[in-house]
Amino acid sequence: MKKTIVALALIFAVYHTEAQRRNIPPTYSDNPSGEPAAAESFDGSGFKKEHVFVGGSLALGLSNYTFNLGGTPEIGYSISKWLDAGLAVNLNYQSVRADPYYNNNVRQRSFNYGGGPFVRLYPVNFLFVQTQFEANWIKYNFMDMNSNTASSLKTSSSSLLAGIGYSQRIIGQSSFYTLVMIDLKADPYSPYRDYNGQVIPIIRAGFNFYLHPSKK
Repeated sequence: MKKTIVALALIFAVYHTEAQRRNIPPTYSDNPSGEPAAAESFDGSGFKKEHVFVGGSLALGLSNYTFNLGGTPEIGYSISKWLDAGLAVNLNYQSVRADPYYNNNVRQRSFNYGGGPFVRLYPVNFLFVQTQFEANWIKYNFMDMNSNTASSLKTSSSSLLAGIGYSQRIIGQSSFYTLVMIDLKADPYSPYRDYNGQVIPIIRAGFNFYLHPSKK
């Protein structure tokens, strides 16, 4: 857990350094002053291309015995000033070291891919709550260090991720975000649980970029 806290602190430090260094203008604007007035418009007139965002994040999960690294490309849409929804694809690698007291001295390595929908709620413009359903397909490789024998397993699992994040969200501008989540389901093959079924905190850091409006 100490590793998780340290990693999260480093991510926030990088964010604040980058935020101070950059002064990113809106990715589009109909206002010479640079205010993204058009981007903030939610008049119920239908789909707006400028409310579409693309991006992705890197994920990091750490525990005393487990290391998890992943990437999550995503595409989404800002439905309102407080609500985003979209789809994400995930790729994850997980390694569990062998230990006679933790997992009967069996080393485990796995790779999984999958994806699913996500929803982000913004109670305030810099803080959001995210829930995400994932379906995953996984290949495990095991090495029994006691007998020096290898084995493998292909299976699938599902996860329901939930957590909180921090972002300076302005619709129409690119933004950096950090996010901490856990898997609420108890699927034994979840890539976000360790050998004994304990939750592995997921730390994600990434960028989102809004599309430009159509030129008239």
